[in-house]
Amino acid sequence: MDLDVFVSAHRAEWDRLDTLLRRRRRLTGAEADELVALYQRTATHLSLIQSSAPDPQLTGRLSQLVARARSAVTGARRASWRDVTRFLLEGFPAAVYRARHWWVPTAVASLAVAALLGWWIGAHPEVQATIAAPGELRRLTRPGGEYETYYSSHPAAAFAAQVWTNNAQATATCLVLGVFLGLPVLWILFENMLNLGVGLGLMSSAGRLDTFLGLVLPHGLLELTAVFVAAGTGLRLGWTLIDPGPRPRRSALAEEGRAALGMAIGLALVLFVSGAIEGFVTPSGLPTWARIGIGIAVELSFLAYVYVLGGRAARAGGTGDVTASERSADVPTAA
Repeated sequence: MDLDVFVSAHRAEWDRLDTLLRRRRRLTGAEADELVALYQRTATHLSLIQSSAPDPQLTGRLSQLVARARSAVTGARRASWRDVTRFLLEGFPAAVYRARHWWVPTAVASLAVAALLGWWIGAHPEVQATIAAPGELRRLTRPGGEYETYYSSHPAAAFAAQVWTNNAQATATCLVLGVFLGLPVLWILFENMLNLGVGLGLMSSAGRLDTFLGLVLPHGLLELTAVFVAAGTGLRLGWTLIDPGPRPRRSALAEEGRAALGMAIGLALVLFVSGAIEGFVTPSGLPTWARIGIGIAVELSFLAYVYVLGGRAARAGGTGDVTASERSADVPTAA
């Protein structure tokens, strides 16, 4: 293709499309038809240039022109409560369900690491000595010590908000950084399991493991599940970069990335619930069995939500991605 000849032949059409897009008044019927026709032609021109004679400057100009024209042709779409309902009942649970082959093994492996670290720390006083001085360890693990007062040291509402913010940032980081081959996700997971393992080890060595579990399980079941879902999704996103399957790599990353972004919003809601439990239930005067029962009930409810609603939505074709009409049009790469 002679690019100069091609540009000379079609520049008038591009300029006319740009002029129509800049019109501030409503277009007439004939002008609207002309805009649609010019949009389709310009999209074809962009495809030809990309496949036959790629020119960065011209490609950039036409890409912007096609995007503006598409927006004008399809019209702006406003979100509605129907979208929110569809996301909560179909999109989010379907995305979590589809990622189960990643986050369930992630959960099992992570909890095994935490248990192993807890045993190692609890069974070896010399390891405990590297964590803190004996007096500090006693202050942490004694009745009424820092492990217990941590959950009641601040007003419940403020504490719940702080916990929710911290956990939401951690899960969002897992989802975003998964694209770097999942390596940052593994580090974040290890840090979380190390903190859990230290608590398990120190409290078990003090003979107070039951107290520790009574404080952690009410909120920790749902909270850790959210972290594992985020980590598993982040790892899947990283693997998509390595092996996109039958999809083009760019399309696969875009699809999985959009689903991960939606999951970040959904997991923020899940963590809001776990933060409320940690702020109001964990430090409450309820019996240990009642607090743990609440945590188990909430966890089972979330799993039922994912496997029942999410499984049904996934089998119906739901992926957690936006609908086809909301995606950017894929421009062909070959004439």
